[in-house]
Amino acid sequence: MTTDLDSLPYRPCVGVMLVNAHGRVFVGKRIDSKEGDAWQMPQGGIDEGEDLHPAGLRELWEETGIGQDLVTILAESREEHFYDLPGELLGKLWGGRFRGQRQRWLLLRFTGEDHQINLGAHDQPEFLDWKWVEPETLPDLIVPFKKRVYRQVVEEFRALI
Repeated sequence: MTTDLDSLPYRPCVGVMLVNAHGRVFVGKRIDSKEGDAWQMPQGGIDEGEDLHPAGLRELWEETGIGQDLVTILAESREEHFYDLPGELLGKLWGGRFRGQRQRWLLLRFTGEDHQINLGAHDQPEFLDWKWVEPETLPDLIVPFKKRVYRQVVEEFRALI
């Protein structure tokens, strides 16, 4: 079956750049990655009728166990960032309904302690490991088709990190 890329919409998504007091960024190692050592910042779909900030806090909680009492929202991206899925994933992810994602990003400051991060807080964890990294290393850690978005997010939030 061939999927017509131009006829598919982008999936609405929120991304979370979580930074600690030392200006390092949280990344999680994906459980389901076929790309090898794939790390990413928390992100996920925005539910119908859901606002950006609650969606970001929900995704952060679901993927890291970090509650809203342990973060401060510093900023949100000025515009949406788009990426297309590579051909081998098109038609496979999200039931084949989307060509990629349109993402709004939030910059959050983590005010808790590392032991409060719990990747197993939910039944189906997305990450099997996590670490804090320097912001400029983020594009090197992500799957290739998301590198441009990560560069843009780092550039936009750099002064606030």
